[in-house]
Amino acid sequence: MFCQDVAAPFLFLFSDIAPQLLYYSHFPGIIVTLVIGFYVFLKNTSSVSAFLIFIVAVLFSLWSILDVITWVNIDSRIIMFSWGLMNLVEPLIYLTLLYFVSHYLKEKTNYRFKFIVAILFFPILFLLSTTYNLKYFDLSVCESIQGELMKYNYSLELLLSALIIYFLAKNLIFLREGVARKHIVIFSLGVIFFIISFSWANIVGNITTNWEITQYGLFGAPVFMGVLAYLIVRYRAFNVKVFGVQALMLSLVILIASEYFFVESSTSIILVGVTLIMALGFGYVLIKSVKRDIEQKEELEILSGELVEANIQLKKLDKAKSEFISIASHQLRTPLTAIKGYTSLIIEGSYGKIEKTVKEALQKTYSANERLILLVEDLLNVSRIESGKMKYELADVRLEDLTRQSYDSLILNAKDLGLNLKINPPKNPLPFFHIDGGKVREVISNFIDNAVKYTEKGGVDVSFQQDTEAVRIVISDTGIGIPKEELPYLFKKFSRGKDTSRLNATGTGLGLFVGKNIIEAHGGKVWVESKGVGKGSQFYIQLPLKWIDPNVGLSETGMSE
Repeated sequence: MFCQDVAAPFLFLFSDIAPQLLYYSHFPGIIVTLVIGFYVFLKNTSSVSAFLIFIVAVLFSLWSILDVITWVNIDSRIIMFSWGLMNLVEPLIYLTLLYFVSHYLKEKTNYRFKFIVAILFFPILFLLSTTYNLKYFDLSVCESIQGELMKYNYSLELLLSALIIYFLAKNLIFLREGVARKHIVIFSLGVIFFIISFSWANIVGNITTNWEITQYGLFGAPVFMGVLAYLIVRYRAFNVKVFGVQALMLSLVILIASEYFFVESSTSIILVGVTLIMALGFGYVLIKSVKRDIEQKEELEILSGELVEANIQLKKLDKAKSEFISIASHQLRTPLTAIKGYTSLIIEGSYGKIEKTVKEALQKTYSANERLILLVEDLLNVSRIESGKMKYELADVRLEDLTRQSYDSLILNAKDLGLNLKINPPKNPLPFFHIDGGKVREVISNFIDNAVKYTEKGGVDVSFQQDTEAVRIVISDTGIGIPKEELPYLFKKFSRGKDTSRLNATGTGLGLFVGKNIIEAHGGKVWVESKGVGKGSQFYIQLPLKWIDPNVGLSETGMSE
């Protein structure tokens, strides 16, 4: 039976008798909802939330298509079929939306809850093809007359809506601040707007029988999908990337294309077509550009993460190395001290007279052992410095005495190398310094020994300078010199000059590093000057007359008298 004497709609959808707003309110929403739902699911095929939002999009689109069929068709059988099916799809939208919200918010709902909610849906299935759903078709108004099942449908939809709002409110209460709360607030607003717009339009349309109102309720779905698009861009919801520009351009294209439902003149059709083509072209270029930028950003983030992890591993290795050095150095120091003591006693004749050649050999052994002791002490000091366990035993000492002690331990080695090691004492006695004499002496010895090792001919002079603020020990040599570009790195750990290999000089590059840290802990500083390769070097050790307690870091009023 036909309710109007007009031609049947093309493909059950397109007819001249359709209200002007019908296609504009339905088709853009269908396209936007399906595209976003499918895109989210495609990018997260293993995600339950992504699957559920895709099902919501499909059900909403199906309901919208059935609504268009109901509006434009004139065959009562087709109208009854589409109208009756809409009464099944509509509560399904709410049911799927409830499951989606609970999964998205990570609500722990047990199987009993899901089973009870699903059971509430069964009466609709059983009564769908009965008069409780649709009583009959009224040809006079070309409408189906609803049965008692519609009241149950609306009651179920209200219950499901209340559960959805409960989950949203629960999350908002416990998330009081921060990015997570903003995320849930925006998500909640989108869901609630969709529920209110869709429910309000259908309920009011059923009560007033003015079904044109339902066309306005469909705008809630594209808004909801737009909210999801914003969450994807702003908070990376569903772990979807490269989405914002795509969603924006898609919405723009759909809005431009929807103008075809209104234009009538050929000029307007051409202008809309040109605008649409330009939007597609510029949109394609823009999306490619943004996608390339985001991919580059992601690559940088990955590299940054790898560098952070590598840095953590390097720190672990450095710590393990320092611990190994500390243990090994402690084990080495005991036998080296014994070697030094017994060798010294033999040279002095404590065990009887020895031949000159044996004595010379023992003296070389003693010098080599002294150098090894300095190396072990450097390793121990590096370990203490890096672990923050370096302690200083302060006492009143004179720098001249410390320098003389260093001289006495190194003079034999200098003579063996044919070098002149000389100390130029200050004209006037220097004041006492309240410092760790042992450690400062190690620094002086390291610097003098370093100068001796890198001098082929000539010698090393040690002198003193004093002004109103500090005293400086100056160690000058006639050695290989230092290139200008190497000066900034000389006091780094394990740093050695490039030209040291030609002298066959042993060393680890630790002496200057340790010395710098010890002197700086006393409030002083060290530095080096050189005019270049082959022109010798001058190393400076400066200690302030107003000193700093290296154990506590407190400035004192003056030096010890």
